[in-house]
This record gives sequence, C-alpha cells and structure tokens, in this order.
Amino acid sequence: MKTSEQRLRFSHTAIALAVLSVIGQVQAQEASAPQSSVTVGGAYVSGDPEDRARFSIYNGLREDNGYGLLDFLYINRDAASGRWTSIEGRNLFLDTREFNATTRKLGDWKVSLDYGEIVRYSPYTINTGGSGLTSTTPSFSRLATPRTGENISLDTKRKAVSLGGAAWFGGAMQFEANLKSEEKEGARMFGRGFACSASWVSAGTCAATATQAQWALLFSPEPVDSTINQAEAKLTWAKDNLLVTGGYYGNYYKNRNSNISPAFIPTALNNPLGVAQTLDAGLRATLALPLALPPDSQSHQFYVNGNYRFTPTTVMTFKYAYTKATQDEDFASAGFTAAPSGRSNAGAEMDTTLAQLGITARPMPKLTLLANVRYEDKKDKTPVDNYNVEGNPATTTFTNSPADKKRITGKIEGGYALADGYRAVLAFDWEDVNHGEFTPTSSVAGLSGLREKTSETGYRVELRRAVAEDITGFISYTYSKREGDSPWLKPLSLSQGRGVIEANDDPACVPPPAPAINNCIYNRTGIFPFVFEDRKRDKVKFLASWVPNDQWSVQLYGEGGKDKYSGPTEHGLRETRMNIFSVDAAYRVSDNWSLTGYASKGKQEGKSGHSTGYDGDVEDSSTAFGLGLKGRASDQLQIVADFTYLNEDLKYKQEMDQNASAANIAFLATYGGLPDVTYRLLRFKLTGDYALDAKSSIRGVIGVDRSKFNEWTWEWNGNSFLYSDNTTVTAKEYQNIVFGGLTYTYRW
Repeated sequence: MKTSEQRLRFSHTAIALAVLSVIGQVQAQEASAPQSSVTVGGAYVSGDPEDRARFSIYNGLREDNGYGLLDFLYINRDAASGRWTSIEGRNLFLDTREFNATTRKLGDWKVSLDYGEIVRYSPYTINTGGSGLTSTTPSFSRLATPRTGENISLDTKRKAVSLGGAAWFGGAMQFEANLKSEEKEGARMFGRGFACSASWVSAGTCAATATQAQWALLFSPEPVDSTINQAEAKLTWAKDNLLVTGGYYGNYYKNRNSNISPAFIPTALNNPLGVAQTLDAGLRATLALPLALPPDSQSHQFYVNGNYRFTPTTVMTFKYAYTKATQDEDFASAGFTAAPSGRSNAGAEMDTTLAQLGITARPMPKLTLLANVRYEDKKDKTPVDNYNVEGNPATTTFTNSPADKKRITGKIEGGYALADGYRAVLAFDWEDVNHGEFTPTSSVAGLSGLREKTSETGYRVELRRAVAEDITGFISYTYSKREGDSPWLKPLSLSQGRGVIEANDDPACVPPPAPAINNCIYNRTGIFPFVFEDRKRDKVKFLASWVPNDQWSVQLYGEGGKDKYSGPTEHGLRETRMNIFSVDAAYRVSDNWSLTGYASKGKQEGKSGHSTGYDGDVEDSSTAFGLGLKGRASDQLQIVADFTYLNEDLKYKQEMDQNASAANIAFLATYGGLPDVTYRLLRFKLTGDYALDAKSSIRGVIGVDRSKFNEWTWEWNGNSFLYSDNTTVTAKEYQNIVFGGLTYTYRW
C-alpha cells in the first residue's frame, strides 16, 4: 500500500496537458521568486459535445462552447519572521477548479489546505429507451427501432479536500500529518446479462422453447456515489548516521449505493439475432435480481523505514510495514438476504506483512555493490463459506477461495569502472512465490490446472561508457526464467465434486507422447493461467546521448524484448514481444529561438491460441512525432508553437485451429476476421505571450485538434452493437475541433 499522499491536483498530472492545450497555464513568472498575480479571460471550443468527446474527457470542456477563466496567486513573505503565506486558485470557472492555501514558518511549522475537482466524461453517446438508467433502480424499455430513443452521456466527478501540517523539533525530528476526503459521484459504463443454461432448463426455471428469448444483455450504468477518507501521520528522526521514519496510513471507503435493482424489465427483448421475442419468465426474473456494487471497506497500515550509514560509502536501508484490510458490510442492509446460513457479512480480512532490507557499498574506488531482499506475506483470513451455486435448484455449491500469497524477491548487483571510460554492471535477481493452498471446495470451473509455487531467476549485463566528452550511453541485456516449484494440480470431474483439486499423479494415467509435457495433465486446448506457466524473458535496451556543442543535443533510445510461455497445452498465451525506438533532439537557433523534436515507433505483439478452435495474434503498432518552436519575436512578444502527430494501429490476426470445423474455416475465409482498430491524432497549438508592461501581460492561444478512432466493438460501417433493448453506444469516428483562449494577467 502506498503511504505517500496522492493529491487531487491536476496540474501535476497528465490531465493538465489536455486543459493547458486549450487555455495555457498562468503566465510563467520572469522573476526568480513567485509574484502575486490574477489572471482573467475566456476560452472557446468549437463543435458540439459529440465533436469534442475525446478531446474533453478530462478537461471539463464538454458541454459548452465558451468558458470563463480565472486564476489567482497571493504571496506574502516576511523575511524578518521567516513566515511565508500563499493562496492560489486555478481554473475557478471550470469543473477542474483547484484551491490551495499554505502558511509556514521556515524550519518550524507548516499548515496547508487543498481543494480540487476532476470530471471524467465518457467519450461515448448512449441512445436508449430506458429511464433512470444512472440510478440504482433503472427501468428498461425496448426501442422499436434503434437510435430513436434519448441520448445520454455518462460522467464521474470527484471533489477532494485535504488538510495537512508539519512541524520541526530542534532540527532532528519532523512530524507530518494529512487528512483527505474525496467524494465521487456520477455513473460509468456497466451492464448486466444472463443466459438460460441447460441446468436451468432441466430444472424448469427456464422454458425449453424457441419462441421465447433465452438470452439477454442490457446496458445498465453503474451509479457512483462514494467517499474515500484517508489519514496519514508520520514522524521522522535523524541523528548522526541514522534516519528513521515511522507512521500510520488509513483508508476508509464508503459506497452509498449497495446494489442495482431494476424497477422494470420488459416482457419482450431481442434474441441474439436482433429479433424481438417474448422473454422467458425465468430469465426475466433473473435479470430483475439485485446486482451487487463494491461494498464498504477499510485498511490500516503501520510502517517504519529508514537508513543507516556505516561509513561514507556504505549505507543500509530497511522497511517494515503491517497492513490490515477488512470488509464487513452487512448483507441484508445491502439488499441481499440469501447469504449462507449464519453469516450476516463476509467478514473479509487480509493481513499483509512487508519487510525489506538492502545495502549499498563502495569497498574500492572502482567497485560499487548493491544487495537487497524483500519479503511479502498476505494472509487471507476471510471465512470460507458456500456463496456460489450451480443449477436451479442448487445442485452443486462451492466456496470462496482464500488468497494467501508469499513472495520473496532478492537482488545482487555489482558495478566496476574499467579502462577507457567503460563501466560494467552485473546483476542477479530471483523471486519465489507461494500462491497458497487451493481450498478443495473453491471453484476452478473452466480451468485445466493450477500451481501452488513458482520461482524465477535472472541476470542483467550492462556496459556504460562516456565515449567522449559529448557522447555517453549504455547497452544492457536482461534474461530471466520462471518455473514451477510444485506439480500442476488439476480439477476433479464434476461427478467427483466441483472445485476439488487433486495432484497430477494418477497411477492409471498413460502420459501422452512428446512433445506433450507435465504427464497426465496435458491438454492440447487446455486453459492454464499464464501466471503459473513457465516463462523465458529476454530484453535488450540501449541509450545514447550526444551533445556536440551548446546548440545541439540528441538522444537515442531503444528497447526490445520477448516473453515465451510454455505449459501443458498448445493453446493459451504463447509469446509476447515488444520493441520501441525513439529519438529526441533540441537545437538552439539563436539566443532568442530554439527548436525541439521527437519521433518514436513501437510495436507490441501477443500470440495465443483459444480453446474453442482458433489462434489469435494481436499486434499493436504506434508512431508518434512532434515538433516545437519557442522564441522571442521582440522584447515584448514570446511565441511557442507545438505540433503533435500520433498513429496507433491494433491488428487482430486470426487463424483456425487444426481441428476447426469446415464451416468456421469457410466463415473466416469469407469475412476475414476482425477488422483493425486505428487511432490517429493531429494537434497544432500556437501560444503568444505579450508583455504590456512590467506588471501585466496578455496570452493568446489558438489550436486545432483532429482525431480518428474506428472502434468496431461499438460500431463498424454504420452498424451498431445492439443491446437486447436496442440501446446503442456510439462515438463519432472523426472528431475535429478548433480551440482558443485569451487571458490577461496582472502581477504585483
């Protein structure tokens, strides 16, 4: 668990880039020390909300074309007393507003108050005939014709306030504390669906008739109304060669929405072919059942970390943390009354112990050494009970499965300075993971096998060199291998009891011939989780920097790697590959003008086989290019121009398995499989800052944002994905907008 404060201040995140691309940031200060200032102005974005759906996901510029802008900064410094007070507000007229007030006495104490808001708009437009879909009691209604209902859009808004403080005692001790509360409201993409199984039909719950719909899928957004409260306090003490920090971090999550309980399910919905049919009575009743939402939870962590310096060149680091996480929301109050007998809540509890020890040393001028070991033990103390059933009425029950896990990782690294400016690095690392004992009553339906223990060992070889005063770089090679430290375990057949796991040592088994492996658990099309499979990893990385003079600087970076998986199957994840190459350059044309540029190209691939008879290779390629120009056209005017281009292609390469049916082979040959997904972005922005006098200036921003995204999962060639009530989810493939802003800043 992270103990550091995660502030809701968008100016420190990638979210800021979207907003600043439109309106710019508060005028950068020319003076060496911050000045008080106020900035007022306005921004304009063309088009309608659907035109700027992707552009405005995080920046709050979705609903309107025009926006007011207001920022301010007040600073008061008293050099005599050492007291410094600052009050700052950003984007006060937008849904991404921020406020901060800080007062401090240097070297003595500090108190701060922060407030921030973030809005996240879904990039999709939903057309539906339902009502109250963003509530906990939605009503569904089938549209006679798709796209004839009401358009709705989803968003989530977060508001966070935090109070922090710090105090220093005699220079050797520091105390820090922070309280934060974050409210989150809105709705996000979600849904519900069900299909009548053979067991439901045999039990009479679903009717075995072709005249009634036996399957349904409904768009049902998740209503969001939650609070996260966080508290942290830590004490740091430093004396002589020892630095120690001890503290507490607590997290409290409260969800005011416990479930989604539909108020109305139509009597007729589409079948899988899009034709309206009377809904099976058992299916209709199932769709009306309450659907659970994330329950309340909390966690508490106590930790201590620090370092001790034995000598000027030998330092030991250490860390210990204990975390207890619990979830005990009452089932009945959350709307669920069919809990296991005698159980009113899950009583979930996870205890995590983390210990880490490391040391760095330089025993000789040319030699540096590093070693560390990390131990993590997760103990799941959640009671095991029969929460899951198969059949109706229930014919088979199975339980939750404890998630115990122990992980030990270690690393040893040495670096040695060679002749002619070379430096060699050799590192070894290892990892042992115990996934815990699998409970005999837990469900492993659909899986062909599991492992309790895995281990991984690897090494890294690196060579660095300052080739010349103006050229530096390194190249490294990394290799690792993961293997199972325990035999594969396999589920027993349904007749032996669902979920019971046995060792792979059946004496009656006749192992299959090579290349089948792992004895009798081998299954050519079996499903084995890749986190348990053997894996070999190879990776090469290099970096070169060239600075020939005070005008030029160029940096080259490249990385490539491959993971190869092997298990008792020919399907599943087999191999992944990645490579990326980039170049960054900067050129100072003159004292007043400079150019920057970058280009990168990368590819990620995943090769896998599906258990149902086909192989699928996924290839994701991306190309990015950017140019920047910054200069001072006059003593009063500064200009910044930025151009960005991004192209990403996601390809699905499908091939039929050797045992695929003739019909499936013909279908793939006729229709060619899944289409590619392409995302392209072109953005140009021009910013000008004009100084009116020593205290005031104006800033103008104008830009163009053009994007293309053909996400076939929702719509392709004019044909939309249809939910069972003819609800559609769409987004414009081409979105083009023009944006601009004008602000006035006064400083004092």
